[in-house]
Amino acid sequence: MLSIYRNMFKVPDLRTKIFFTLAMFGVYRLGATIPVPGIDLEAVRLFQDQQQAGGIYGLLNLFSGGALESFSVFALGIIPYITASIIMQLLTVVIPRLQALQEEGESGRKVITQWTRYLTVILALIQSTGFTYLFHTGRFTGGIDLIPNYTPGRVILIVLTMTAGTAMVMWLGELITQRGVGNGMSLIIFVSILSQFPFVFSQIWGQTWGADLPIRFVVIIAIFLLMIVAIIYVDQAQRRIPIQFAKRVRGRRVMGGQSTYIPLKVNTAGVIPVIFATSVMLIPSLIITAIPSDAAWVQSIYRWIDQNLGGGTGGVSWWYIAILFALIIFFTYFYTAIQFDPEKQAEMIQRQGGFVPGVRPGRQTAKHLGFILNRITLPGSIFLAVIAILPAIAGAVWGVNIAFSGVSILIVVGVALETMKQIESQLTMRNYEGILT
Repeated sequence: MLSIYRNMFKVPDLRTKIFFTLAMFGVYRLGATIPVPGIDLEAVRLFQDQQQAGGIYGLLNLFSGGALESFSVFALGIIPYITASIIMQLLTVVIPRLQALQEEGESGRKVITQWTRYLTVILALIQSTGFTYLFHTGRFTGGIDLIPNYTPGRVILIVLTMTAGTAMVMWLGELITQRGVGNGMSLIIFVSILSQFPFVFSQIWGQTWGADLPIRFVVIIAIFLLMIVAIIYVDQAQRRIPIQFAKRVRGRRVMGGQSTYIPLKVNTAGVIPVIFATSVMLIPSLIITAIPSDAAWVQSIYRWIDQNLGGGTGGVSWWYIAILFALIIFFTYFYTAIQFDPEKQAEMIQRQGGFVPGVRPGRQTAKHLGFILNRITLPGSIFLAVIAILPAIAGAVWGVNIAFSGVSILIVVGVALETMKQIESQLTMRNYEGILT
């Protein structure tokens, strides 16, 4: 194993990319510790001492790499870019103009990427304004006002600083993609989540081992490790659809006659359904939290949503678990239908002179592919849902706040696998032994 890691640094080009990626990680983590101007630093320290893992705030803080709790210039992290990317993907299916741009190739994708950047800045302006108000009212901070001097000029300064921070995070991610190893945006999320794991496990330790309940800590760690193994196993699983190409004679050459296959992954949608479902679950909490009213009925609705849909402060409720489970299954089928179109795939196979053995080309092939896709999507969606709710179930049963969710583990493991695959491909091209092999 050590020789494999040595091989990574023997290739000059690969070594430069790895060091560049690590340097960008350092810049990102540095920005996550610099607070925005105009806030009360003493109030921020008091809030950090009192804040607990779990709930809607704990989940948002986990994805920002702890930058939200320190109200730093990178407090929004990469969340606006993720939201913008999801919106653009959905609009591409609905709007023919965007779909035509996507089919144009590299030039069309550049236009869509540019529009995604603009949408990211707009969303960052909206979200930073909302968070500034929430941190002033104390809805997210347990009544602690982080911005005592709440004037228009100071609010504009904070909003512009957080928006500029989001734009810089987006730029760092694109730099990593171009000059580093792996997908830059995914790696930034990876680093953000990974940086919070020591804090998360220390809180679990304090709630279990420190409370004379060590067996619960051991079981939670065992569940965590089993989830990692299961994610790796399912991520590699695929159903191979055999494709046979007919022989064609052109002049004196015989072409075709070869056989190949279409790899349909059990988890075709990846972690996108979990992100969709988690975002939908966060919407009611964000809306009710932002309502500037102290009326009794507003507060009662806020408490119910916080306890049943937003994670609460005493563990996750069964309402949250059941709704999240159903939403993940729904969004898995929805996003899989967007990613893989059996009609287009069957048409392409027929145009290339191929066919599925035992199935007639055209409409019958499309029905065959759709039937198989639906069958393998069901276990894949159930797996995603189970992985996402396992930590929540443990928290609901034992009354323990577990800030790492199933989606965070899915993202960490998935990004690590993809990055290792890219490094392995570069090592294999240079006759070195790969990491995964």
